[in-house]
Amino acid sequence: MDNEQIIAYKSFAEVARRVKAAPARRTVALVCAADEHALEALFQVEAEGLLSPLLVGRAAEIRAAAGRLGRTVPDERILDAETPDAAARAGVALVRAGRAQVLMKGRMETGELLRAVLHKEAGLSLGGVMSHLSVHEIPAYHKLLITTDGGMLPYPTMEQKKHIIDNAVRVMRALGNDRPKVGILAAVEKVNPRMPETVEAAALRAMNRTGEIRHCIVEGPISLDLALVRARAETKGYRSPCAGDADILVVPNIHAGNILGKSLVEMAGARMAGLVMGAVCPIVVTSRGSSAEEKYNALVLACAVADGAPAD
Repeated sequence: MDNEQIIAYKSFAEVARRVKAAPARRTVALVCAADEHALEALFQVEAEGLLSPLLVGRAAEIRAAAGRLGRTVPDERILDAETPDAAARAGVALVRAGRAQVLMKGRMETGELLRAVLHKEAGLSLGGVMSHLSVHEIPAYHKLLITTDGGMLPYPTMEQKKHIIDNAVRVMRALGNDRPKVGILAAVEKVNPRMPETVEAAALRAMNRTGEIRHCIVEGPISLDLALVRARAETKGYRSPCAGDADILVVPNIHAGNILGKSLVEMAGARMAGLVMGAVCPIVVTSRGSSAEEKYNALVLACAVADGAPAD
């Protein structure tokens, strides 16, 4: 316990500085790479020396998209693939062969990429649960905050929530926080048998206390305001290391996660970066409407995760 380090980054800029200080140079495979926002982000992190790109998809379209950004891509950096399915399989194969340490979605549907990732023989599954997490830089909060899962698992079981926690903790540990604080969100702080989320939250907390869920402090059930605002917790007499200081928030279902994430971005001015975790490598999966800045932040985050969390 005494040797644990707690690094709480306040911004993506701080994460970028950490990644730039690392000696490793990583490679990202961008699938269906004729996506100008993705290419813009990719060229920026390449210029900063963080990674090298491999661009997968229709070669002519990739060159045209790069040209619109004033860039020329060497032939050896482009892998021609006519269809999204072929491009997804080629991108996954690059990771399996050790030629790429990060996988990124370009101009394609998320499901098309994940089908290749989840292929039983040729995919990237580690045999557990893959989940989506969003890292938020929120003006009103004192450090980066993860919310999960708002993008993949519609109604996760308690067993799946264990994996969701593990995936998010891995990201925090890769950022230097060896024991992040995890809040299992619910509408109330007391266990109510008629509210299954509260029952599962208490069970997950118990698993953490017995060592079944490791490398973190799990608290729950806990409401959003108590997890993020210490004064609210003090007013209600709620005592927990997580009160007002959560690093990770686990939502009850995909709808709650989607609503919370969009509320933070659209109403609270948060900057966001999303990853899919639980595979051989971090996967950058951003929406078609995501800005180049959001994709840049996600790539920086993926670089940090690709460098690895401490061994168990």
